[in-house]
Amino acid sequence: MFVVLRTCIVAVKDLQDVEHSIEVTAETLYEAIATALAALQQDNWVGEIGQGFATVTVLVQQPPVKHEIKMKDFVSWLGRQGRSPAQVVLKQKLVRILGKTTRGDDRKG
Repeated sequence: MFVVLRTCIVAVKDLQDVEHSIEVTAETLYEAIATALAALQQDNWVGEIGQGFATVTVLVQQPPVKHEIKMKDFVSWLGRQGRSPAQVVLKQKLVRILGKTTRGDDRKG
């Protein structure tokens, strides 16, 4: 299987309504989100990111494609059982990237 890695700019607002963006390289849309969230959580300039209605924007650089995913949809998808062995492996990888938890709560965002 041929793996295509894409460079993406991932942006999300924290609970103080400050937008943060980061460039990541990923194989899938959700891997880009997980990698970006994990990196942003390590940055002390980034406040708490809500998991409810916050929107994550992913701008794919090669070729440019923009995706917006509600955090609740990402968290919900990640929490569901994979439909195929490949999806199970992908979700396990993303959980590892995120360190099993995503910061934030359902109160806002």
